[in-house]
Amino acid sequence: MEWKKLLCPDRVRNYKNPGSSDFRTEYEKDYHRIIGSASFRRLQDKTQVFPLDRSDFIRTRLTHSLEVSSFAKSLGQNISKRLLMEGTDPDFLPEYQGYLCDILQCAGLLHDMGNPPFGHFGETAIRDWFCRNLPEISYRREDGQTLPASEILTEQMQKDFYYFEGNTQALRLVSKLHDLVDENGMNLTKALLGTMMKYPGSSLEIKKDSHIKHKKMGYFYAERELFADLQESLGTWGNRHPLAFVLEAADDIAYKTADIEDAVKKGCLTYEQLVAELEQAGEALAGERRNAFEAMAKSLKRKYDNAKKRGLQQPGVNAVQNWAVYIQGWMINAATESFVQNYQSLLAGTYGEHGEDLLTGTDGEAMMDVLGDIAYRYAFQIKPILKLEIAAQSVFDFLLEHFVQAVLYFETGREQTEVQKKLMALVSDNYIAVYRHFAKAAEESSKTKEEKEREKLYLRLLLVTDHICGMTDSYAKRLYQELNGIEKIS
Repeated sequence: MEWKKLLCPDRVRNYKNPGSSDFRTEYEKDYHRIIGSASFRRLQDKTQVFPLDRSDFIRTRLTHSLEVSSFAKSLGQNISKRLLMEGTDPDFLPEYQGYLCDILQCAGLLHDMGNPPFGHFGETAIRDWFCRNLPEISYRREDGQTLPASEILTEQMQKDFYYFEGNTQALRLVSKLHDLVDENGMNLTKALLGTMMKYPGSSLEIKKDSHIKHKKMGYFYAERELFADLQESLGTWGNRHPLAFVLEAADDIAYKTADIEDAVKKGCLTYEQLVAELEQAGEALAGERRNAFEAMAKSLKRKYDNAKKRGLQQPGVNAVQNWAVYIQGWMINAATESFVQNYQSLLAGTYGEHGEDLLTGTDGEAMMDVLGDIAYRYAFQIKPILKLEIAAQSVFDFLLEHFVQAVLYFETGREQTEVQKKLMALVSDNYIAVYRHFAKAAEESSKTKEEKEREKLYLRLLLVTDHICGMTDSYAKRLYQELNGIEKIS
């Protein structure tokens, strides 16, 4: 792969304005499109860890995305400086430093934009519902034959729902659903779209124990033509864009440290427990990694002592907050070093063939594992979170059941109940307009009648996931309550 193509500034719908006095780069224009979008604003009411939390101090998807954006930009700057200073690649030009920073900054803002309500649990709830119900949904075809919906769809169409991913939905959202001008969504640069695609493969190519690029799917069947266009324009040809590794590292650094900080603020984890966990984890290691953990635990203690000397009322919380910032900088340096050391294999597309990411093999890898384990035990498995997830499952089950039944025969000329018509009236006009555009394209294609019917059914089911993923936590909860005639979920 080569940077000249990897940084492709083209858009799916290019435009030219010779008389323009706009001197921004194409990537800077991307930034303003993103922060001005309703989809970005909705992240302020989407869960990071603690659903529907009323505290101003706990992170939402919006604040998390801003942090990822900041870390990604810092990584882009560090990596670019190192490549230029060390003369690693004569084809990496000085102006590319600014391009990398802008692309990564934008990718950080976008990376969670497709996530459904209630955090990653929402993705699991959608996958589980379709695995349980798609084979049980009866669909009457135009020829009068009734079959399970799963038998009408192709294998890839089915697996798009069985392996549903928020990251994949984010690509769909920005490339189609954010419909302001036409069906090209935000119409972002191809370099940015390639960077935010962490898994350059379809739902048919998932292989959990192989190359990291096959860990999950990266695009839906509906975006197959966009994917092919991006591969050709960027010159990636089935490989991960090198900047996707950087984005992933920024995301990991942000949420692993933030989860610990938020758990302490919520009272799920104390300063003393965190120190004990770090010391215990260090004892299980050897050599330099053990020394690194001991140094980290000592650093946390020093910050606690400083907070006490300053007379702070919550020295433990202050110590953990300051320590998290220190750890973030330490991990950013580790990821930078890893990118530089593995530069050739990253551009060759071979890095990650054993599932490794940028922090694999660094001191940061062990710290990430430990922080993830601590957060899981102290924050994710506590009773309030478990109760909310059980309640969220009821919300998803209800919404998916009713909206899927409502779309089955939507605009097919076949009868719908009055309730189903009312449910469809609740769906975003943008999403319905996008459905109509691509349903019309399928109808006007040279495909057989059966293939056209299959593709339009698939697009209608996507319309449901589009609608639900566009909901905020509060809206999903409120809609569920309103449609059930109840005041709250207990």
